[in-house]
Amino acid sequence: MIRLTLYTTQGCHLCAELEAQVAALTRQPIAWQRIEVADDETLLAYYGERIPVLADDAGNELEAGYVLERLCDWLRARGWLDESALSDGTKPEVPAPKGRHQRDGRRYLG
Repeated sequence: MIRLTLYTTQGCHLCAELEAQVAALTRQPIAWQRIEVADDETLLAYYGERIPVLADDAGNELEAGYVLERLCDWLRARGWLDESALSDGTKPEVPAPKGRHQRDGRRYLG
C-alpha cells in the first residue's frame, strides 16, 4: 500500500485532480492523509500558495504534481508508476469527482 500525505485546503480543485491522477497512474491501494493547511497558521504560511503538495512516507515532497510529467517522474522514482496507464501517450482518464467539489472556480454538489 502506498502512503501519501496531501497538503490541501477545502475546495482545491487542483488537489482533487492530483488525487485522481495518482489513483489512475498507480493502480495500487493508497492510504491518504489529507492535511488542511488553513487550520494551522504555520502550515498556511508554508504551504498556502504551494498547494497541492504531495509527500511520501519519507517526507519527500512534490509541488505542482498536477503537471502530469512531474507526477509521473515522482511516482516512477518510487517504483509506483503503472507504465501501462501511459501506454497510449495521453493523459490518463481521471474519474469524475464524487460529492461536493469545485472546478474552474464553480462549486458543484453531486
